[in-house]
This record gives sequence, C-alpha cells and structure tokens, in this order.
Amino acid sequence: MASSSILTTPLERLGAQVIDGIDALGRFVLFLLYALVALLEPPYKPRLWIRQAREIGADSLFLVALIGIFTGMVMGLQGEFTLRKFGSEGALGTVVALSLVRELGPVLTALMVTARAGSAMAAELGAMQVTEQIDALTVMAIDPIQYLVSPRLLAGVLSFPLLTAIFDVIGIFGGYLVGVGLMGAPGAAYYNGIASSLGGSDIAGGIYKSLVFGLIVTWVSCYKGYHAERMATGVSRATTEAVVLSSVLILVFDYFLTSLLLK
Repeated sequence: MASSSILTTPLERLGAQVIDGIDALGRFVLFLLYALVALLEPPYKPRLWIRQAREIGADSLFLVALIGIFTGMVMGLQGEFTLRKFGSEGALGTVVALSLVRELGPVLTALMVTARAGSAMAAELGAMQVTEQIDALTVMAIDPIQYLVSPRLLAGVLSFPLLTAIFDVIGIFGGYLVGVGLMGAPGAAYYNGIASSLGGSDIAGGIYKSLVFGLIVTWVSCYKGYHAERMATGVSRATTEAVVLSSVLILVFDYFLTSLLLK
C-alpha cells in the first residue's frame, strides 16, 4: 500500500495541475468570447469606444513615434555601414522598409503599447476589482464585461494597425535622415528601393500582425485586471502578469504568423 501511495501521489498532483491548467485556459478563452458577443449586443457605447481609442491609440502616439524615429535612425546607420562593405548602399531603402514593415513595426509598436496602455488597463480594472466597483456595476444591472472590456477590445484592435503604420512611416524617414543625410547613401536609390521592393503583401502582413497583437494585448490586460486578487498586492501582480504574458505572446505569435505569411 505504501509503494502504491508513493506512485499515485505524483500522478495525482500532475493530473490536478493539468486539470487546473485546462480550466484556466478555458476561462481565459470564454472571457474573450463573452466580450466579443457583448460587443455585438445593444446598448452600444460609442463614447466608451472613442474614449478607449484615445487612451490606447492617441495617448500612445508620442511614444510610438519616438521609438519609431530612433529605430529607423539606428537601422539607417547600421544598414549603410554594413551595405557599404559590399558596395550595395543603394539597397538601404529596401532593407529599412522591409525590416520595419514586416517585423519591427508591428512587434515594437505592440511592445510599447503593452508597456503603456496594457499596463494601464490591467491596473485600472484591477483597482476596480479590488475596490468592488465591478461588483457595484453588477448590482446596478450593468454588464461589467460589456461596459469595461468590450470597448477596450474594439479600441485595441483598431488602434494597433494605425499606430504600426505611423511607426513604419516615421521609421523609414528616420532611416533616410541618417543613412542618406548623415552617412551619404544615394537618396534616389533609397526611395526607388522602397518603391520597387515593398509590395502589398508586405504591408498586409504587417497589418495582420498588428490586428492579432492588438487583440492579444487588450485581451490579456483586461483578463488579468478583471481577475485581480482582492489583496494588497493584487493590482501590482495583475499589472506585472499582464505585461509579461502579453510580451511573451506577442513574440510567440510573431514567429508563427511570420511562418504562415512567408509561405
């Protein structure tokens, strides 16, 4: 009996962990499905959508633009220095544009918005959970998912592609400033390289990625904040988990999306 107990206890613990993991994943997915269904049901809240779009999109614009210009400037500097060794300075525009539009634009924009708006969402909803404001909404017959989560999901999905496009344009301009203006690469070749190499599929791929990243960031941030523990460290823990999990999922999904788009 003793040996049987030793053998079954780890199995029972493993089974319990697997069941807990499946249960958590199920609640995570159901949270998203409920928020999407609530988005389609009246009463509609256009003022909430606009306010969330401002907080996620407009308020993140300066940070995205700042990171975009310096990312482009670094790429212009590194790209011109490397391409000069092979006598291919004319390809600088191609390198900068494709790198930004396909990869760096969607990923860096998503990470920056996660750090600013995602953490703010998790902290705000976490504070509402800890102070029982979400329970108060339920008592007043207001669906907290429809009122708090659905507008953020819609605003996030719509804002991320716009922020990514702005990041790409400013980054390409930053690459021109350093690569052409400072390092002396041919300016006409810079723009000709962009026009000849950057296709609709490249731009569409970046938009698809930004849509997925927008959904991931708002989904994870709202879920972590909404389910914050009602204790002293509940808000800080929810905010940290939201930023970490969103960042990891952005990089994981970027790999799989890139694999699909390159086929």
